Amino acid sequence: MDAVFLSRLQFGAAAFFHFLFVPLTLGLSILVAIMETKYVKTGDEDYKRMAKFWGKLFLINFAIGVVTGITLEFQFGTNWANYSKYVGDVFGSLLAIEASLAFFLESTFIAVWVFGWNKLSPKAHAACIWIVALTSNITAYWILSANAWMQQPVGYTIY
Repeated sequence: MDAVFLSRLQFGAAAFFHFLFVPLTLGLSILVAIMETKYVKTGDEDYKRMAKFWGKLFLINFAIGVVTGITLEFQFGTNWANYSKYVGDVFGSLLAIEASLAFFLESTFIAVWVFGWNKLSPKAHAACIWIVALTSNITAYWILSANAWMQQPVGYTIY
């Protein structure tokens, strides 16, 4: 086994776990937002309990997705340093947009949502989880854009 094979194996294992948790996180964010909206509209405490229960699972999945995502980004720099140097202007820009715009906004509103259950009005609290759901999917868009460019690198000339 050479270093390239081991690097591919390591990246594949990390990507496998990342791809397990991220789609579930994206779906759970929308599901929790719908449940909380139903609670706000109907006042039915069952929807609030469901939102809290599924919200905990969302948070666990979100945390695992962040950890595996950071692992993947570090592997680009460590295992594929020459590739990162070669395509960094395009690939790095997309990941920087994802991190600076969507991820930080998403993380901020997750914190407001988690700690705001009895501090915000129900409508404001529901708005927070909808912002989380929206920014989660915006984050996915930028990451998928980077992946799409890796699969079909057009629109940029490398000198």
